[in-house]
Amino acid sequence: MHSPDRSGADISKRIRRNHSPGFKAKVAFAAMKDDKTIAEIAQQFEVHPTQVTEWRWQLLDRAADVFGSGGAAAVAAPSVDIKVPYAKIGQRALLVLGRHRCPRSARKSVHLV
Repeated sequence: MHSPDRSGADISKRIRRNHSPGFKAKVAFAAMKDDKTIAEIAQQFEVHPTQVTEWRWQLLDRAADVFGSGGAAAVAAPSVDIKVPYAKIGQRALLVLGRHRCPRSARKSVHLV
């Protein structure tokens, strides 16, 4: 069985905390100021010192992205090649038309692009 932590609560009952991006930014900016130690900042915000260091490095690594081309507002949309799905739809339409033995006039109206 799990041993209780210092407060007497069972460790297995502890809820994982999910921090908002704003909170992480606040902690990272506090770590960037260099007026307090990482341990003091961790104690102030009630997080682990390793987490403070990780968020600080993430802020440093991604700071240049803010000033890149287009900034944060320019999110690249994935390019999708729509020719392949449309070609498959056309092929399936021909198969369906062929199975139902449509008149030739109906078969000629289906065009593949």
